Amino acid sequence: MRIAITQFVTLDGVSQGPGSADEDSGGGFARGGWLVPYMDGAFVRQASAWLDLADGLLLGRRTYEAFARDWPGITEPDPFTGRMNALPKYVVSNTLREGGWNPTTVLRGDITETVGALKAGPGREVQVHGSARLAASLLDAGLVDTLRLVVAPVIIGQGRRLITGSTSCGLRLLEQRTTPSGLVLLEYGVTGAAPLADYQGVEPPAR
Repeated sequence: MRIAITQFVTLDGVSQGPGSADEDSGGGFARGGWLVPYMDGAFVRQASAWLDLADGLLLGRRTYEAFARDWPGITEPDPFTGRMNALPKYVVSNTLREGGWNPTTVLRGDITETVGALKAGPGREVQVHGSARLAASLLDAGLVDTLRLVVAPVIIGQGRRLITGSTSCGLRLLEQRTTPSGLVLLEYGVTGAAPLADYQGVEPPAR
């Protein structure tokens, strides 16, 4: 299976608490809910199309516990709930004993081995939603195939950034679009280490 990361980010790179004020207040974060004003029909259709590609969800423990608390209790019809509840869940955690949001498999140990084994199995995509720390670790480990970003036209000024640490990778833009509310939807393929070069000038434009 391919490993695809889907993340919501602000223009200053924050990924914490996009959905509500109390979604994730860790570290004193008090500006949650920044994505919601920009969620329009075009965004919902694209997010649903991305989820159509999933044969499983790959989550960190904190995101898994939040999702397991919230998704089963949603009763209003929407394009996501049935699939989120039914898809196999894989939780990367050395502290979680078992998961009650079935079907759930807990992946313990080194992610290069555990997630690498999952990646080597059959299927289309296993998708990372939320779980920014896990996403950064997977990028560090060279296990990510696709990175999808939903960039909101807002600067938050505090909160956890999506990419931290030593991650260095090159990306190839596969698709881009904007929504009427101003969200920028970007899909990248991961190409390996970030390319570096010294500036040598540019060719003059053709006449």
